[in-house]
Amino acid sequence: MVLDREFPPDIRVENQLEALTAAGHQVGIACFTREGRPVVDTYRNVTVFRKPVGKFIYKSSVGCLRFPFYFSFWRKFIFSLLRDHEYDAVHIHDLPLATIGNELKRGYGVRFILDMHENWPALLDVADHTRSLPGRLLSSGRQWREYETRMCRQADKVIVVVEEARERLSGLGVAKEDISVVSNTLNKKNFIMPGQKPDPDCLTLFYAGGINRHRGLQDVVIALRDVVSEKPVHLVIAGDGNYLEKLRQTTRNQGVEDLVSFKGWLPFGEMNHLMGKADICLIPHKKSEHTDSTVPHKLFQYMYAKKAVVASDCLPLKRIIEQNSCGLIYSSGNTKELAGLISRLASDPVLIREMGEKGHDAVREKYLWEKDAATLARIYNGEEPR
Repeated sequence: MVLDREFPPDIRVENQLEALTAAGHQVGIACFTREGRPVVDTYRNVTVFRKPVGKFIYKSSVGCLRFPFYFSFWRKFIFSLLRDHEYDAVHIHDLPLATIGNELKRGYGVRFILDMHENWPALLDVADHTRSLPGRLLSSGRQWREYETRMCRQADKVIVVVEEARERLSGLGVAKEDISVVSNTLNKKNFIMPGQKPDPDCLTLFYAGGINRHRGLQDVVIALRDVVSEKPVHLVIAGDGNYLEKLRQTTRNQGVEDLVSFKGWLPFGEMNHLMGKADICLIPHKKSEHTDSTVPHKLFQYMYAKKAVVASDCLPLKRIIEQNSCGLIYSSGNTKELAGLISRLASDPVLIREMGEKGHDAVREKYLWEKDAATLARIYNGEEPR
């Protein structure tokens, strides 16, 4: 497996390692380090190979299609690992390093598996660093889209996280039988059900994750002004990101800073503790081509923890929440509608409880990692249709 980031942590990758080793496969991880971690390490009986990366090479990743310094860094690293360890397959996580997987396939005859966590070209469209003038000069959306289509067609198997992503790639001419869905579902083995309960004297809203402009938290902050509730309302945000200071400023501008608590980035156990105290959990992502073709782990964590979910109308969120009656959906960016949904739940604790139970049952019955782990094992056992 090849990841262009630090590892651990990464929930998706960790779940896949567990599934593949349980199926009898020997797996190695290749990643970089900027934190001075050991160049060879062991994580859950898997060997982790790390290569220190300098600031220039790290920063060059956004422009790698135009200036391939980044590919040169990885090419030397990964090719040497393959020569030394004779792996049968290379599993590339995310689009940027797909060309390395394709080169290994052609040069060494290994299977090339491309695991598309995201709609990468669409993510770059909404990312702040590629919307700047230097970012636009370094990163061409058209070039990334052409690269994505070409690499997906070259891969022996493409893995995506939701059916919507499968349909999107199929529409680009990638053979549907070459695309498998291995979703970001919940691995119960690694999830502790929160024991904490909501405060009956307060309506607590909760969000966990990155704090970027496209996560939509600014809409929640604006909506707070219009929420009608007999109990005090409190929004708890666990996470960090480049939009944090602007979001803090928005709370001040809207006059709701006393209603919002910023907890920063927390270890999973502490995040889990706060989630247990919530009445309603939020996924307010801005609807875009990117968010219409992915799904976050936190949706299934919220559902399993018996929390009513309020989310924007990104296609996978809308489909899963409405099919299972485990929350409410608002039109992305419509803060009045969002405030109305929160107000509706504030006045109906029975509905909150019913939605939480339905979400929990849906995860137990349909959205468990065991099913996706079996799909992943079939891919490597040659049982999934090519």
